[in-house]
Amino acid sequence: MQLLKTINPEKVDEKNIPGWEYRKAARAVVLDNENQIGLLHVSSKNYYKLPGGGIEEGEDIKIALDRECEEELGVQVEVLKEIGSIIEYRAQFKLHQTSYCFLAKTSSDKNAPNFTDEEKSSGFEIVWVGPKEALRLLNLKQTSDYEGGFIEERDFCFLNKALQEQM
Repeated sequence: MQLLKTINPEKVDEKNIPGWEYRKAARAVVLDNENQIGLLHVSSKNYYKLPGGGIEEGEDIKIALDRECEEELGVQVEVLKEIGSIIEYRAQFKLHQTSYCFLAKTSSDKNAPNFTDEEKSSGFEIVWVGPKEALRLLNLKQTSDYEGGFIEERDFCFLNKALQEQM
């Protein structure tokens, strides 16, 4: 998968700070039948994000993607194509994360999500919006949350790449 970007504002890596965790994640730009894009609004921290999350040990990337989309958006998806990958170095968390993103479409009705307790307490809400509005929401840069800043930059890059190739 093509590497689109490395996000490393603190210019650190595992050599500078010992004890880093390596995490792989699957993410998606999900289109419904009306070409609306599913986003998650993290209301407590004031940012938007694409659906997705960690790939469990031994789990296939597309199975992880299906699981995350069903949990967070309440839909099953069909992967249309790869968008690319992004590497993040989050010094405060000692986290080196590689996210793999796909363009997907819904392949089921929209059902209630199955948010984790942490997602519920963060005020996760699903929004379905047009492509231009999704790009605008991911580029608001209103959050002061450390993690949210990484997420906004990462997901804006993924969506921008998907729209460049799609439109």
